[in-house]
Amino acid sequence: MGAQSYALLSNKDGFTVFQFGEHTIRFRAPYSLERYTEIKEWDNGYIVVMAKYTHNVIPEEEYIDLVPILKNLFFDPTTFLSPIKGVRICYDHTART
Repeated sequence: MGAQSYALLSNKDGFTVFQFGEHTIRFRAPYSLERYTEIKEWDNGYIVVMAKYTHNVIPEEEYIDLVPILKNLFFDPTTFLSPIKGVRICYDHTART
C-alpha cells in the first residue's frame, strides 16, 4: 500500500496528533503520555495503540476512537476514514501522508 493510504499518529505539547492527507486533527492527550510506541490494530477509526507514560516503565495498551472526535469536528467519519488503510507512528511533524 502506498504512503498516501496511511495516517500518522503522534503526540506533541499535550495533544495527540492524527494526520491524514491535508488534515491534522489534534485532541487532548493524557497528561502523563510520553509517546505512542506501537500501533496494534486499526479498525476504521478505532485504534489500539501502545503508549508510554511517565508513571510506568512498560508501555500500556490504549484505545482511541476517532469517530466521535470526527463527528464533533463536523467531519463525515465514513468519508474521511474509508481511504485510510492503516496508521503509522511518526514523530516527524513535517511529514505528510
